[in-house]
Amino acid sequence: MKTLVWVEHEGGNVKDSTLSAITAAAKLGEVHLLVAGQDVGGVAAAAAKIAGVGKVHVADAAAYANALPENVAPLVVELMGHYDAFVAPATANGKNIAPRVAALLDVMQISEILSVESADTFTRPTYAGNAIATVQSSDAKKVITVRGTAFAKAEREGGSGSIEAVSGAGDAGLSSFVGAEISKSERPELTSAKIIVSGGRALQNSENFHTIIEPLADKLGAAVGASRAAVDAGYVPNDYQVGQTGKIVAPEIYVAVGISGAIQHLAGMKDSKTIIAINKDEEAPIFQVADYGLVADLFKAVPELTGKL
Repeated sequence: MKTLVWVEHEGGNVKDSTLSAITAAAKLGEVHLLVAGQDVGGVAAAAAKIAGVGKVHVADAAAYANALPENVAPLVVELMGHYDAFVAPATANGKNIAPRVAALLDVMQISEILSVESADTFTRPTYAGNAIATVQSSDAKKVITVRGTAFAKAEREGGSGSIEAVSGAGDAGLSSFVGAEISKSERPELTSAKIIVSGGRALQNSENFHTIIEPLADKLGAAVGASRAAVDAGYVPNDYQVGQTGKIVAPEIYVAVGISGAIQHLAGMKDSKTIIAINKDEEAPIFQVADYGLVADLFKAVPELTGKL
């Protein structure tokens, strides 16, 4: 099989989510990449060095500058005549592009795979991760998104793929990029952080979140996350949310503070290597998945923990 992988990039760098998608694609056979954007020569050169990559297609045009899916999807479809599968990371961009590709190809999308069992059989989570479904596709062309936390990242060095320029239809005229408000932080990015400290609704307000969660995160060099309840209550911005409807993470250490452990939150973090839970309710579901649990008042335990670090 030949597989085409969508390369997600930012600031001239290939994102980690793409490296996981490449690892998944390699299990299907030969791996080629698609880099689309404006002035992306450096990204293409970096992509060609990734281990296991045979070829990099580069679509360098203003129409692809902001990865508008209405423009990117037709480009992918034009290339799919030479490929058996299209693979994208299950990120916001990947989830935006892949369904449109599937619709244009008239095939079913296989979403957020956890493993590749064979060329046409995959596993994926269902019921918020409480069950793992094995799915088999008879479609001639496969369109797949990959849950990055389920696959190791491909090595950024060691490959020697060729680079080939391609062109597509350009601007479809269906959408336009207006602007983006990008949050900036000195802390690690949530989806790639090795340590995450997350807070829940038990923190009661935004001020407590900042005075209790953030000092601990700073001491640990960690990213800051939150439960959906904390986000909905307005304690922190939406991009902090970890869970089925937020970001899927799998850090080395995940510290859950004042988080009860609702199913949708567990679906986003239960693949973490070590889970530490702090909650005064000893019956909280979070303790069922935690490696270490502390039944205590977070308002006393967390500042004490921070002070000892």
